[in-house]
Amino acid sequence: MSRPATGTTSTAPTARQVWTRVRGAVLVLALVLIGGLILATFRSADAHGALDPRSADPHGSRAVAELLKDRGVTVTLATTLDEATAATGTGTTLLVTTPDFLTDAQQSTLHTAMENSTGRTVLIGAGQASLGTLAPGVTSAPSAPVRERAPACTLPAATRAGSADLGGERYETSPGTTADACYDSDGLPTLVRLPTTGAPGDTVLLGSPDILYNSRLDRLGNASLALQLLGSRPHLVWYLPSLSDASAADAPSGDTTGNFLSLIPSGWLWGTLQLTLAALLAAIWRGRRLGPLVTERLPVALRASEATEGRARLYRKANARDRAASVLRTATRTRIAPLLGVPAQDAHSPDRLLPALSARLPETTADPRNLLFGPAPADDATLIRLADQLDALEREVRTS
Repeated sequence: MSRPATGTTSTAPTARQVWTRVRGAVLVLALVLIGGLILATFRSADAHGALDPRSADPHGSRAVAELLKDRGVTVTLATTLDEATAATGTGTTLLVTTPDFLTDAQQSTLHTAMENSTGRTVLIGAGQASLGTLAPGVTSAPSAPVRERAPACTLPAATRAGSADLGGERYETSPGTTADACYDSDGLPTLVRLPTTGAPGDTVLLGSPDILYNSRLDRLGNASLALQLLGSRPHLVWYLPSLSDASAADAPSGDTTGNFLSLIPSGWLWGTLQLTLAALLAAIWRGRRLGPLVTERLPVALRASEATEGRARLYRKANARDRAASVLRTATRTRIAPLLGVPAQDAHSPDRLLPALSARLPETTADPRNLLFGPAPADDATLIRLADQLDALEREVRTS
């Protein structure tokens, strides 16, 4: 009766082997992360992201904020909805940089504050996600590229500023809606002013934020238009929605994915893409196929016994008793098959080899099936005994 195998060899890499393989990549990743943290620390004082009034980056808005302060306008930065709504009032302009990223609950709260305020609210790039709540009666159309556009309207701020860099969201107002529509793109405005019903305040929809960027402020009438839209009241609340806002975290259906991505500078996103591409190319390079094996003459002649002993030592070092037993059994079956009249292609088939062996050695005391097709040895002693028994079986076949 054959015994179950209990000593199979594991081919899974050990923790040490895994660490040896990946430590180089881990080191590179750690250096990149540390470098990024150091760079972010040094730049945190003057670089805060797009449309940030503290940022001197090309897409920051420090320049327009400083110009407003020079004109006597108080600029207050708000990063939570509570801060933004609490600061609204008669002499206040509320600038919302990313209204589409606000949750439904945040938009409802903001709209209530806008209705109760007699000041101005400026929404940058408002689209379908926020117009239904913040600007009822206005819908967005497919966006247009940002380029020089003429006012083509009677809004005083636009006529005084003249041509400006506008585009982005385009707006359609429903019939009966009172609005000033300026800077058309294919017949649809990219700047709309909506008077507040029954109050002196208004809401301004700005299709793109480009006139507020540091890099574009000195072009055309961008600076004039920005100062007039944001400086019509003595106090400006600059609302930058953030992930730290508790009102966003409390909304179960709010999608904060867009908020998170908007807080990552575009340079980091491109850098991540480049690193990913470099890692992919490195993997292709390191994983290339070497082609078929080429037979070469050994520099010295090795005796067969030395090669056998060397291979046996490798098996022993790896505890590969299962593979060693398989090699011994395969060699024995290959040698005795011609002696039993079994074709070479059937030498490893129990159904063909064992009946021929039983007919040749009807009174053998060995168990041919267990010897030739049995399980792997459980220990080294069993492996040695198997080798002796296979040798004895082969001699018995040859002498019978």
